[in-house]
Amino acid sequence: MIGLNTKYGSAAEPVARLIEEFHKLPGIGPKSAARLTYHLLRVPESGARSLAEAIIAVKEKIILCSVCQNLTDNDPCVICRDSNRDQSVVCVLEEPLDILAVERTGQFKGLYHVLHGVISPMEGIGPDDLRISELLARLNDDTVKEIILATNPNLEGEATAMYLQRLISPLGIRVTSLARGLPVGGDLEYADEVTLGRAIEGRREV
Repeated sequence: MIGLNTKYGSAAEPVARLIEEFHKLPGIGPKSAARLTYHLLRVPESGARSLAEAIIAVKEKIILCSVCQNLTDNDPCVICRDSNRDQSVVCVLEEPLDILAVERTGQFKGLYHVLHGVISPMEGIGPDDLRISELLARLNDDTVKEIILATNPNLEGEATAMYLQRLISPLGIRVTSLARGLPVGGDLEYADEVTLGRAIEGRREV
């Protein structure tokens, strides 16, 4: 196994270790990891401690909302507690980040449900690995009238949406999906507000 000092040249052990940890983050290559590390070396100690404390707080205080499965520090989350939201419409998303993308559009005033992934046989992820049972439990009364399937427009997202549609349609609940203004193969979190807003407005029956 290559040691950190060998892998990162003459970097001191603590520096090499931090570069390695940053490099493990999604979208962070070795050069970006090194830049982040040396930036932290230049900031005051209070800034570094503040970052460390924020990371620890996220791990210690963040839980899943018992209603929508979004990340929250209070249960239920702020969106589920908001009586001004339309309780009859639930938008089903793959990841918590997708909620931020939809909220930025200002077009959706209903509730959410986060699956925490998609069905992907290649990665060994099946329906039981997602938060589908929690979604179905929310449909036991007559409150929810429409489910918007807002999975990403790729193979796994479409397969997951089809699976959910087959489960939900027999319940007599309207099932819709986003209009196809979104690029095929893209992720909702990267869509611009105008495109995503129009996709929500123009949603269609499944």
